[in-house]
Amino acid sequence: MDVGTLGTVKAMTPRDLVEARTQVVLGNTYHLMLRPGADVIARAGGLHAFMNWHGPILTDSGGFQVFSLARNRRIVEGGCYFNSHIDGHEFFLGPKESMAMQRVIGSDIAMVFDECLPYPCERERAVASVEQTLRWARVCRGEERARGQQVFGIVQGGVYDDLRRRCAEELVAMDFDGYAVGGVSVGEPEECMYRAVDASVPYLPEDKPRYVMGLGVMHQMAECVARGVDMFDCVIPTRIARHGTAITRHGNVAIKAAKWIGDPSPVEEGCDCYCCRNFSRSYVRHLIATGEILGLHLLTLHNVYALNRFMEDMREAIANGDFTAFKEEVKAKTTTQPNEGNEIK
Repeated sequence: MDVGTLGTVKAMTPRDLVEARTQVVLGNTYHLMLRPGADVIARAGGLHAFMNWHGPILTDSGGFQVFSLARNRRIVEGGCYFNSHIDGHEFFLGPKESMAMQRVIGSDIAMVFDECLPYPCERERAVASVEQTLRWARVCRGEERARGQQVFGIVQGGVYDDLRRRCAEELVAMDFDGYAVGGVSVGEPEECMYRAVDASVPYLPEDKPRYVMGLGVMHQMAECVARGVDMFDCVIPTRIARHGTAITRHGNVAIKAAKWIGDPSPVEEGCDCYCCRNFSRSYVRHLIATGEILGLHLLTLHNVYALNRFMEDMREAIANGDFTAFKEEVKAKTTTQPNEGNEIK
């Protein structure tokens, strides 16, 4: 799922997203509540109409901002008091407010309001956080939804296997439409991320979507698919494009590097995205080096397409019975990238 925090995937038009075969766009309740605000989105007829995107939308609840904006918030039983990162004014966001805003947005999938834990985190803090997350999930489960809107629970628990299992089992008992593994891609080592997934996914229903939040590195996604995960989101394709880096089947390539000055080949050989069909590495590198906006647009288009194509390749490998070999090939070919996680601005 391509991240469109403020109602847009950075540097991409809806037409670009369709061409890049995007399935779902992700919006953020916290940020949309502040700008443009519920009234503006309601007058537009919901976020689909406001941004002219006719595909599905998933909205994060604002729970990630409980982690990412920790210096600007104060947790109470009913939710969080935030000091706006824009102008400092105080406002309140809790499970009721989050679900009300997601109802106005009209997203196809609404996430429950939760507390995303930092890494590292003491066990005592993690225990209290899981209790809070479960209480907030029960509130979200009982709130009114937009027509046709599904609601997903989020498994928290830090690096503690027993807390992850307990959280997963209690969420399943609440009977959500799908389930996410939260609290990963928050700066933890890769092995801790896999451990969190291993401690959560086996206790989630196989016949409902399972979603790891904030993950966008190819070999990590393949490893999680092997563990039974269906859905991912991450800002990596748009973020690294803005820094002149392309995602390819053979690892990431720094297109801004001087060695590509005269290279006539496409950004990625064999790629059929608009960028690679029409422009050379030399030209895209020139655009990036001179600060031309088109360079960021073309690299973003390629990166979004590359990850969407990668998901298609995984589906095909599963259908053909070749997924294990595919996963090992991905691991061998691609470079390890840091967990950049969810976007906070």
